[in-house]
Amino acid sequence: MYKLNNGVEIPKIGFGVFGLGDATKACVERALSLGYRLIDTAADYGNEAETGRAVRNSPIPRSEIFVTTKLWNDDMRKGRQRQAFEESLGRLGMDYVDLYLIHWPVAGKYVESWHVLEELYEEGLVRAIGVCNFNQEQLEILGKEARILPAVNQIEIHPRCAALSIRKFCREHSILCEGWSPLGRGRFPGECLEKIGRRHGKSGAQTAIRWQVQQGLVPLPRSSSPVRIAENFSVFDFELSAEEMEEIDGLNREEHLGATPEHFTF
Repeated sequence: MYKLNNGVEIPKIGFGVFGLGDATKACVERALSLGYRLIDTAADYGNEAETGRAVRNSPIPRSEIFVTTKLWNDDMRKGRQRQAFEESLGRLGMDYVDLYLIHWPVAGKYVESWHVLEELYEEGLVRAIGVCNFNQEQLEILGKEARILPAVNQIEIHPRCAALSIRKFCREHSILCEGWSPLGRGRFPGECLEKIGRRHGKSGAQTAIRWQVQQGLVPLPRSSSPVRIAENFSVFDFELSAEEMEEIDGLNREEHLGATPEHFTF
């Protein structure tokens, strides 16, 4: 577990549910049974209800499961931030979430949206608040207006997109970075990671995830495959050497596969 800047503990790896559709409930149930304790969903994913059912049906106490969801862009644009949160709670079937994030830095809206998140935090409806896909400038603007600094910045991170600059800024300001698409949307791992993985009896995908864990990041792998769900979590029984970490670092091209904080159209 890591500690966020408000003292709340967060697991070192999470299970992402983006794009799982009708398979969400079964996949979350499997993930929880395998040891995952962080589940990452969002209003925009359309599967908060299925995620909530899986968590409620689990024999694991709710207090031991770290649930994240996110405020969507259109709800910010329409000024319905609080209503959107209440709707998320309703779909999840919960009376609180562990982490609530602004999904994207919608220009002219993310500061006022942040103030709503601060209120939710102060009311005890969320245990921590943060953002997704914010660059340094956006975080600096937010920081000047905020009463509470973000605990998390969830960004695209994988060996070809190490996000070094924004990670450095976040580290200096005690903001934990989570990584979405930690396996590069299936375009990786590639021969370098496979080669390193073989030395440890692991796959290239496990090597990529372990590379993130050893840097103090929280990777959020996603899969509908029972085998892959288990494989992605099995990364705590080996350690990459300093030389291996450096070799993986060398793959970085700051190559984004998804939208960026500066360019998104949704």
